[in-house]
Amino acid sequence: MIKKILVIHGPNLNLLGEREPGIYGNTGIDALNSNIIDRAKKNGMECEVFQSNHEGAIIDKLHAARTSFDGVIINAGAYTHYSYAIRDAIAAIKIPVIEVHISNVFARDEFRSKSVIAPVCKGSISGFGFGSYYLAVQALAEL
Repeated sequence: MIKKILVIHGPNLNLLGEREPGIYGNTGIDALNSNIIDRAKKNGMECEVFQSNHEGAIIDKLHAARTSFDGVIINAGAYTHYSYAIRDAIAAIKIPVIEVHISNVFARDEFRSKSVIAPVCKGSISGFGFGSYYLAVQALAEL
């Protein structure tokens, strides 16, 4: 049973509420994090959140997660489409990782429709706004 989860927000997600509100909405990352933590608690799980604009910091956090967490939710932002280093870190940690995206990446620029991390994730959820994160919390709770 999954008891402790880590949520990783990748590059530019610290600007939620300001950045492209037509795509990402007007709500900031602090409110999102609070809602994610509340959802995790309702499912009997502890939750830690982390945000970085730096690929290496995300990789370091994934490596550390392998001994401290039972599952990970990651929105790798633009790294989704080209970071083989993050892909390899996910493959190496051997705990379930769920890829999330706020927008429907398949309905946007063509380059966004390719995820190099998806093949090593347990699953992917996109297009439901912040609900993508909440669905991922529920999915981890049911594993």
